[in-house]
Amino acid sequence: MKKISIIVPCYNEEQAIPYFYEEITKVAKDLNYDFEFIFVNDGSKDKTIEIVKEYAKKDKRVKFIHFSRNFGKEAAMYAGLELSTGDYVAIMDADLQDPPALLPQMVSILEDENSDYDSVGTRRVTRKGEPPIRSFFARKFYKIINKMSKIEMVDGARDYRLMKRQVVNSILELKEYNRYSKGLFEFVGYNTKWLEFENVERVAGETKWSFWKLFLYAIEGIVAFSTAPLAIASIVGFIFCLVSFIMILVIIIKTIAFGDPTSGWPSLVCIIFFVSGIQLFCLGIIGEYLSKTYLETKKRPIYIIKETNLE
Repeated sequence: MKKISIIVPCYNEEQAIPYFYEEITKVAKDLNYDFEFIFVNDGSKDKTIEIVKEYAKKDKRVKFIHFSRNFGKEAAMYAGLELSTGDYVAIMDADLQDPPALLPQMVSILEDENSDYDSVGTRRVTRKGEPPIRSFFARKFYKIINKMSKIEMVDGARDYRLMKRQVVNSILELKEYNRYSKGLFEFVGYNTKWLEFENVERVAGETKWSFWKLFLYAIEGIVAFSTAPLAIASIVGFIFCLVSFIMILVIIIKTIAFGDPTSGWPSLVCIIFFVSGIQLFCLGIIGEYLSKTYLETKKRPIYIIKETNLE
């Protein structure tokens, strides 16, 4: 019998896990497959791991990976993928914003003999319940990154997807430390069927994604899959050099031809501050790429496991 691995990254999800477990076991009961539910505890400070361990005692399908500290959701997903054993592997959030009820449809698509799909992804068509400012910037992010990157990323795409083992193995070949899974899923290719659903609010607990964290995650995605910011910095630098050269010529001509004195220090100070700001901005872009390169060369592990019941 084929097996489906369900990977559930968890960070302070003690309130949501009981709801998730109840829902996923209902769905699993109606599917004629073996299951393993892999809960990856990403350094939670609440009773997440204790609750998962209690379920593991009652249900042999429940597996857990307990990190030594918080490594981030990307590391949690990678650990789950690496230690999963299923023929099909799904990633879901514990807060039920990824509806488990879609799983039977996803399985039927991949099992269809006439289908050429290797994975089934999900995307939100609405952002009901989200702050308007967050929704606005999210839509703008996808437009920007798709113009900058050669890889097209689907607007509203979730990490929630069901993949064949071949797809999972290809993702595991990408061992980079700075990970952006939405881009990595598209980078490996394969045929993906997209299922659309309306946004579902958290069943319990609070979101761990503040606006600032989402902003940094967006920067991570742009840096990981595009060198366009470096090109933009170069172009801006060239333009300012050209403008400066023209201004120097204008001042020299005005002084020689018309005896016009040069402008005073206030305008000069403003220009210096403006140009310095542009220089610092461009240096920041270069520094971001250098920092990622630095971290990759250190070859640090993506995660460290403190405890697990996976064999």
